[in-house]
Amino acid sequence: MKQRHLGALYLALAASIWGGMYVVSKVVLAVIPPLELVWLRYVVAILALVAAGILTRQSWKIDWRDIPLVVAIGIIGYFVSIYTQFLGTKLSSAQMGAVITSATPAFMVVFARLLLGERITWRKALSVALATGGVILIVGIGDLNRSHQFGGLVLGIAAVTWALMSVLVKRVPSRYSQLVVTTYAIFFSLVAMTPFVVTEIQAAVAPLTQPVILGGVLYLGIVSTAGAFFLWNKGLQMVDAASGGLYFFFQPLVGTLLGWLILGEQVGFTFWLGAMLIIGGVVLVIKE
Repeated sequence: MKQRHLGALYLALAASIWGGMYVVSKVVLAVIPPLELVWLRYVVAILALVAAGILTRQSWKIDWRDIPLVVAIGIIGYFVSIYTQFLGTKLSSAQMGAVITSATPAFMVVFARLLLGERITWRKALSVALATGGVILIVGIGDLNRSHQFGGLVLGIAAVTWALMSVLVKRVPSRYSQLVVTTYAIFFSLVAMTPFVVTEIQAAVAPLTQPVILGGVLYLGIVSTAGAFFLWNKGLQMVDAASGGLYFFFQPLVGTLLGWLILGEQVGFTFWLGAMLIIGGVVLVIKE
């Protein structure tokens, strides 16, 4: 299989896993606060990644000059972005979480220009405008309460920060294993958030006695963090930034489908109109 095809497979699988994550996190967030859930998720992920690294005999050495880049990936992508994804989902719905964050590919175009020197054409500029309009339309739905509107704004922050992180991943030297880079980035984000949750850890752990909650946390830690983060980072190394964004479409599709099937969430015309603007914006990038 060609490298770009394998990269496409990695990215599509990662985005599909995240689509299911919104439904699982919606259930778990009912009993565990967002930041504490992210912390638990990363503890599980670190254990899984270290075990995988030991089994595959990875080299854990990274040059000091590359450490700041890995730290930035961890703080921006795995701390700020993931926390705002969880908080925004808690305040809104699984569908809104999946669709608004699908604006990420359009924002990746901007950061790819600033950080990687990729040229911005009229198609790319229009894609950003359409995606931004779609996010605003979804956030401004008239029949949503203020909590849902604020949740949409928070999810917008998650989309921007994840786009920045995804472009930063492209700057990581290819000589490093993406499993090792993902492990270190999650470790740095875990260290950064620990002071904010240390007083609530005991209360957050208590609900894990419930099988459903424990299963949800294990899924979030092992599958949607350790597995999907590795797949996403690995896939981004095999395709260009703009093309990689295409596979975020699997996230809202899977998230919306599961939100409808499992949670019984409903979507209206305005919601889908905003979603189509986001999709239209990203399709312009892909056609480029």
